[in-house]
Amino acid sequence: MEGHLVAICTEKLYKVIVIGDVGVGKSSIISHYINKLFSEEYKTTIGLDFALKKNEWDARTVVRLQLWDIAGQEMCKNISRVFYKGAMGAVVVFDITNSSTLEAASDRKRDLDSKVCLDSGHPIPAVLLANKCDMTARDEDLVSSLDAFCRDNAFLGWFKTSAKENINIDEAGAFLVKQMMLCDISLSDEERHWDGITLDQAPEESQRLSLCC
Repeated sequence: MEGHLVAICTEKLYKVIVIGDVGVGKSSIISHYINKLFSEEYKTTIGLDFALKKNEWDARTVVRLQLWDIAGQEMCKNISRVFYKGAMGAVVVFDITNSSTLEAASDRKRDLDSKVCLDSGHPIPAVLLANKCDMTARDEDLVSSLDAFCRDNAFLGWFKTSAKENINIDEAGAFLVKQMMLCDISLSDEERHWDGITLDQAPEESQRLSLCC
């Protein structure tokens, strides 16, 4: 009698921080990325929200993301080093209809790079999201300016996004996961701590809890 075969996969766990000014749509982006939900009701994040996302990257690889939605209030920026510790990737969000939030994104990226980095000393992979693109017309000047902005601030790329209209949320997530996995490849076998699991023993896909500063 043939033995029961269980598919074994490699599981990777990455901590990703999500930062940006108050009201730029960080929580809406995370909600859509995890649960495909969008709410018109605005609720300010107080302190920190924490969410989990499972990605079945390929037939043999499951990537789990810890998404740390850090509130935009100044009080949280002052203790951000605690929140950033151990992060492998970052999402920086700004409101495409509010230019001041782009300036703030630059400040937050500099703060990020000063407080966390890869073991190699290089900045952790970071992607810039120009959110609420459903509220503005296409602007070619914006495209060229954001290309330069990303070069100047060491972002690996940027996306126009809209949680409301489901624009580029999954694409931006996949891009960041790929960049983190490329960084992970450079680690030695001794530095890897990913455990093998059986596909039929995987925990629930996502859950949320809230923490406060």
